[in-house]
Amino acid sequence: MRHSPCRAHYEQTMAAAQPADTAAQPRDQHAANAYELVLLKLAEDKRRLKEVKSMERKAEVKAHLLPEYLPWIAGVLESEAGRQDDVLMTVFVWAIDIGNFDLALQIGAYAIEHKLVMPDQYQRDVPSVLAEEIADVAIKADDERRIAMLSSLAITLDLTAGCDMHDVIRAKIHKACGYALRAAGNLEKARTTLARALDLDQRVGVKKDIERLDVLIKNSPATVDAEKAPKTESG
Repeated sequence: MRHSPCRAHYEQTMAAAQPADTAAQPRDQHAANAYELVLLKLAEDKRRLKEVKSMERKAEVKAHLLPEYLPWIAGVLESEAGRQDDVLMTVFVWAIDIGNFDLALQIGAYAIEHKLVMPDQYQRDVPSVLAEEIADVAIKADDERRIAMLSSLAITLDLTAGCDMHDVIRAKIHKACGYALRAAGNLEKARTTLARALDLDQRVGVKKDIERLDVLIKNSPATVDAEKAPKTESG
């Protein structure tokens, strides 16, 4: 059931009105009540999702449910309060699951900046979830979708660059970026990016990709023309 415009406005206003997250500034009572109501809705929707066995169907349900949380999310991001918010962090994961990478990156940037944590059921931290989940989508995708994801992958790489995470996860996001760059025809940068993935994790599975790129780069028109160009004498 969709929110009425009045309800959506109320939630966004309450979320945006929160003070900064300090011990001296507890949540405003009205905002706290609004947060509890959104949490109750989230719990109900999560129970609904648990009853769905198909991952494809789960994504469809999340895509249907997610817009109902957008007023709250918009208010939280507008507030810049930096308060821990399980609704925000759950929607963060849902956004990745349904391919709404713009929203996921917006929430991810906010969460990293304010050092928010994932809800209890998630074992990884925010940078690791962002990098690994988006990377997994790109690695499994076809080239057309990888090209469409190139900007999101680059932003993810940039957002998580200064974060501490396991090398295997960082290798995976480099692998995904390398695949997207290769699909876009940027062979040299793709090779550099895949080589970095291999440096981070020798089992990341890109050795053959690098070898094939070496052949493509060597046989590319620009390389062939450079090799054919007359050499000038020096000295």
